[in-house]
Amino acid sequence: MKELLKKLPAVDELLKENKTQQWLDSHPRVLVLEALRTALDRTRKRILAGPPAGSEAGLSAEQILIEAERILFELNEPSLCSVINATGVVVHTNLGRSLLSETAIRRMIEVSGSYSNLEYDIPAGDRGKRYIHVENILRRLTGAEAATAVNNNASAVLLCLNTLARGKEVIVSRGELVEIGGSFRVPEVMERSGAKLREVGTTNKTHLKDYEKSITENTGLLLKVHTSNYKIVGFTKEVSAQELAGLGKKHNIPVMWDLGSGSFLDLASYGVGDEPTVKQAMDAGVDILTFSGDKLLGGPQAGMVLGRTSFLDPIRANPLARALRIDKLTLAALEATLAQYLDMKKAARDIPTLWMLTQPLQEIERKASLLAGGLRALGITGLAATVQDEQSQTGGGALPMGNLPTRVIALAHDRLSANQIESRLRIDKPHVITRIKEGMVLFDPRTLNDGEIGKIVEAVKKILT
Repeated sequence: MKELLKKLPAVDELLKENKTQQWLDSHPRVLVLEALRTALDRTRKRILAGPPAGSEAGLSAEQILIEAERILFELNEPSLCSVINATGVVVHTNLGRSLLSETAIRRMIEVSGSYSNLEYDIPAGDRGKRYIHVENILRRLTGAEAATAVNNNASAVLLCLNTLARGKEVIVSRGELVEIGGSFRVPEVMERSGAKLREVGTTNKTHLKDYEKSITENTGLLLKVHTSNYKIVGFTKEVSAQELAGLGKKHNIPVMWDLGSGSFLDLASYGVGDEPTVKQAMDAGVDILTFSGDKLLGGPQAGMVLGRTSFLDPIRANPLARALRIDKLTLAALEATLAQYLDMKKAARDIPTLWMLTQPLQEIERKASLLAGGLRALGITGLAATVQDEQSQTGGGALPMGNLPTRVIALAHDRLSANQIESRLRIDKPHVITRIKEGMVLFDPRTLNDGEIGKIVEAVKKILT
């Protein structure tokens, strides 16, 4: 073992090799060194693990450089990369949630490649306000008096609670103390804001009188949280936003509604769930409304805050607002996305999230037929590809009762298990993310475009042949 270890070349020797010199011409020296050291370290560990007696396989500089080249390729690959989402989950939290529209992408490129009027008032030739770029569109779309944006909806809730109810009680129904992705819970966000939680009602039933009986001189806010990621059905009762807004006006206490996944498009008219639109929520008469900029809205990750100017002014002046502000790229994408909603029918076609949610079943069937035909045309022995009825998911903690019928391609192979196929498709490139059901790998065309169908066929061919 000691003799084998002595025969390992030093890093300095490997650096003199012609292949290594070529790497240094096209790769950062720090990555070349890391690749060489990692390859040597792996070889050293194999020796210490106990190679066959007298074996010197893999100890030559040539063999070590072969492994180092693979490592160097991996080191140069970006960590954040694109994947093909064949799961049918439209707003897939782990896969980046909503896709941006082409219009939003173009605006980001334009703004990122030059200086901009991010905080510059061109007509006045003086300092401007960052959020004016989205405030006017939000007001036009919703009828709100004022609006601003932060980096996500949890931040929006935190900022509003900290501004309006720090050190005071916030009354909320026990049935609306939701948990969102990543184990973040409304009571914990409230605690961090400095507000004090006052639960009323029960899990399944809360009445207006429950709120009113709990109002004291220390009440700072009445909060309604839309349960956008679950539904309570059966023997239930909840207080509507209109009722809560009326109670707030009666006692001169602001009312806030955390809408969660905000939607400007009436998805119910497309047969997709029954979520209230942002306009409907504002028309309910609440003082403050918060919701996400991605998810059902289909824009970049952001948190919207809409409402009365008398409440928005102190919210925007809160020092936390600077810590939670969004950058110019997010603003550019958000402005472009919001502008598309000025024509709702066009928005439903051009914003990817909306199109995936509302596309006709015959369109999904067309893509399913293309993919199934392509897989069968491979002529791989033991490969079966059938089209079946299934259900897609909205994802992203939205539309929990949404019914999205779809047609999937179920793939099976007589030598490889579903887990083996799924793993190989996921790890290989392009990374194809699928789901497994009843021993078969499923591809849902709802979240695929035509250009990705051919890539999936090639990926399956690659891993099976």
